[in-house]
Amino acid sequence: MKFVDEVKIHVRAGNGGNGACSFLRLKFIPFGGPDGGDGGDGGSIFLKADEGVNTLVDYRFVHNFQAQDGKKGSGRNSSGRSGEDLYLRVPPGTIIYDDDTNEQMADLTEPGQEVCVAQGGRHGVGNARFKSSVNRAPRRTIPGRPGEMRNLRLELKVLADVGLVGMPNAGKSTLIRSVSAATPKVANYPFTTMHPHLGVVRVANLRSFVMADLPGLIAGASEGAGLGIRFLKHVARTRLLFHVVDIAPADGSDPIENVQAITHELENFSPELLEKERWLVLNKIDLVPEEEVEQRCQDIVRRLQWKGKVFRVSGLAKLGLKELTQAAMRHLEKAEKEEE
Repeated sequence: MKFVDEVKIHVRAGNGGNGACSFLRLKFIPFGGPDGGDGGDGGSIFLKADEGVNTLVDYRFVHNFQAQDGKKGSGRNSSGRSGEDLYLRVPPGTIIYDDDTNEQMADLTEPGQEVCVAQGGRHGVGNARFKSSVNRAPRRTIPGRPGEMRNLRLELKVLADVGLVGMPNAGKSTLIRSVSAATPKVANYPFTTMHPHLGVVRVANLRSFVMADLPGLIAGASEGAGLGIRFLKHVARTRLLFHVVDIAPADGSDPIENVQAITHELENFSPELLEKERWLVLNKIDLVPEEEVEQRCQDIVRRLQWKGKVFRVSGLAKLGLKELTQAAMRHLEKAEKEEE
């Protein structure tokens, strides 16, 4: 399934049904009087977060959605049937904007949350409502009101506890494959992941967290280079970042410059991202001679003047992953308790 995280749609709620103008004419009731019924309410449109949906691909090609109109009233005080409400399913983590005003209407972060994005039109009123002692045969009715119309922009920010950031080919996809059931593409030639992958990391019984493999960033990403800001926004949802670094890049680049480049892009996109807890994950230690691993890792930490936590792992050889995931679980549980 193609991952789609931003779409634009047009929604129109149903119009209210018109009120009826009718008079009761029966053989044995000579003075029947007005009996025009009210119309029905127009259907409204709701967006509802559904945990069974993980992408906005359903709205990639179908952009127009309309709820049912209310039926008009009829004689014998019969009211028209109301239009059915229309529910559109979106993944948790979807932010809804009015595309004309750029106003944020809702942020659906929990499964089951819903919001009305277009209110159905109110029903019209039949002439039976206007009967009085001085107006025994009213012909006045009130038409139904039109339903709301909106142009919406839906943006999905993946909901994950831990996000993996780093340069392309730093080994993020291999890492998440090794600790979860996620299956992003991996290969022995250079390429980058094109869309986020989520995986559940199970540390122990009833202890797990969600990890997101985010597409690799490059210099200038915050200004639109490469995959650009399209995926930088997903980092904002995470509670902990793993900055994955290839300690022996195949292209001969400097790991220090790679870390600094990503840090610069995070800061340009949102200075708040640098305030998030970020751990340095030195990856691919299996590609370096065992006697050189310690020295190379220490050199990277020293040159970066890194003050946070540092882990040495190999996603492919599954070295150091248990210590990394257990430390992340403890950090997330502690943070959750502090929030409570």
